[in-house]
Amino acid sequence: MSTYHSLSRMIHDTFYIWRQEMMQVFKDEGVLIFFIIVPLVYPLLYSWIYNNETVHEVPVVVVDDSHTGLSRQFVRMCDASPDVHVAFYAQDMDEAKSLISRQLVKGAYYIPSDFEVKVNRMEQATVGVYCDMSLMLTYKAVYQAAQLVSMKIGSEIQTKLGQHYTTREEAIAAKPLEFDEVPVFNPSGGYGSFILPGVLMLILQQTLVLGIGLSAGTARENNRYKQLIPISRPYQGTLRIVFGKALCYFMVYAVMGAWLVVAVPRLFHFPQLASWQPLLLLMLPYILCCIFFGMVVSCIVRYRENVMLLMVFVSVPLLFLTGVSWPQSNIPGFWQGVSWVFPSTWGVRAYVRLNSMGATLGDVALELNILWVLTAIYFSIACGVYRYQIYLTRQDALERLSEMKERKKEREAAR
Repeated sequence: MSTYHSLSRMIHDTFYIWRQEMMQVFKDEGVLIFFIIVPLVYPLLYSWIYNNETVHEVPVVVVDDSHTGLSRQFVRMCDASPDVHVAFYAQDMDEAKSLISRQLVKGAYYIPSDFEVKVNRMEQATVGVYCDMSLMLTYKAVYQAAQLVSMKIGSEIQTKLGQHYTTREEAIAAKPLEFDEVPVFNPSGGYGSFILPGVLMLILQQTLVLGIGLSAGTARENNRYKQLIPISRPYQGTLRIVFGKALCYFMVYAVMGAWLVVAVPRLFHFPQLASWQPLLLLMLPYILCCIFFGMVVSCIVRYRENVMLLMVFVSVPLLFLTGVSWPQSNIPGFWQGVSWVFPSTWGVRAYVRLNSMGATLGDVALELNILWVLTAIYFSIACGVYRYQIYLTRQDALERLSEMKERKKEREAAR
């Protein structure tokens, strides 16, 4: 009977804390923004911006100091490509730089005066390509167009100098090895399909940690732990607080997680090769790991605003450390070790391999196992730090109670 009563009491306290935390989520505008509005709106905005995947007809300026037939051919071929559009001709590079600084063009092609002379002398000629590096997509278009045109002109010159007798011999000399370029796991070769799957998983972690941090900062400012745990039995409520809060966050992010990793890719036609079963087995440890990680981070947050400064600052480094936007092999060993402590590192890698590359659960077993291990570690740390906070709250309450008793005795003595 005693065991049944204790179990019933624990369940009742857990759901009481869950109810209080759920009410706090929907009462606090900041938490509501990070838990609901940002996961709903931000992925739509980000995906819509990059929904075209690639850019075309990027305006460029040409500085042609050669004024020869070969230089004009180079300019015509660049203008005929789908990537760039020759919008201006400039007298010198100073004028070209002025056009770039005014954002009238995104790049410049500089053809030196000895361009055709060097080619006729069988020397290597050069073409200067100047790009606006603030936008990666336009930089890629400007640079790639110049590179492809230079390779095409080089093949034509090589064919003319080869003195071949048949058209077949000329084709073989220009392109000895026939190949077809097929973008692996990214059919369109676009930026959205390449980077957005990882960004969606990172959004889930960052918004969850931000929301938990704001809620914890509010609780610490209002000293709500004292309201939740009686002074007589503080340590018995540690698990109840952790489970109650985690249940609240999990219920909210079970919906947000499905929206981010299933609905948004379908809306914008990103590659989606995984079925719902592998995604479910991935999202379960990932969301739990992010929840307990957020609860641990929230314990170092003294004020509500601190967590925003911390997590927004590390968002871009965390994206690089996942190995999606920057090759994992090029990340230094120290920073790879740092990345292992974040759930996003393993969640992003597993999600991209499952959903974009068609991997199986066996292929991402390492990531799944590490997520479960991190979940257990962060759960243990969360219980420890929450217990310590409850201890501090109890000590503060006892000190206040002692002060109240002393004041009462002083008043009675004064009478």
